[in-house]
Amino acid sequence: MENYLGLLILGFGGHARSVADVAIAGGIGQLCFIDEYARPNECFAGFEVLTDWPGELPDGWAVMPASGDNSKRQALCQWSIERGWPLATLVAPTATIGFGAVLGAGCFVAQHAHVGPRSHLGQGCIVNTGAVIDHEVAVGEYSHVSIGACVAGRGQVGRRCFLGAGSTVIDGLNIANGVTLGAGACATKSLEVAGVYVGVPARLISRK
Repeated sequence: MENYLGLLILGFGGHARSVADVAIAGGIGQLCFIDEYARPNECFAGFEVLTDWPGELPDGWAVMPASGDNSKRQALCQWSIERGWPLATLVAPTATIGFGAVLGAGCFVAQHAHVGPRSHLGQGCIVNTGAVIDHEVAVGEYSHVSIGACVAGRGQVGRRCFLGAGSTVIDGLNIANGVTLGAGACATKSLEVAGVYVGVPARLISRK
């Protein structure tokens, strides 16, 4: 993780609090949240929540999109990019990153998560608390691997996918763009159609 002087966190929902917690644990000394729905005098760990940012981003600061929703997170990334402000890449102190792994801008790797060797996370991905991305896995932009989920080695996860809490993708499978894999589900074969899958083995219950 880079040594950011400060972090502008976009959003103030539950995921934003997890982002802030990791930032504080990583030694980032200055935080500020932006949320258009913020209530007066809201704060977290003593850091204020604004409804808008009044000027330019201070030197040494970066921006962290903090929404668990893939579409919203993509929009927040674009908001920062349009202003020429750098996206942070945030890795928790208890997370582990394997040799040769590549994390795109705007990625968040939460406490006790693992990204295996030679894996690749596209821009704006979340690897949430305790999740595992094993060796040589590619995860597309703006995807979210939720709490305790596991993608086994050499898998391919598309763009804007959501792998629910405790779900599993066995080794070598391809997951299409826009797939939602429900909590606790297990993909035992490639999921080639965008939609919602549940159960063990995972089955398609609705198309997108």
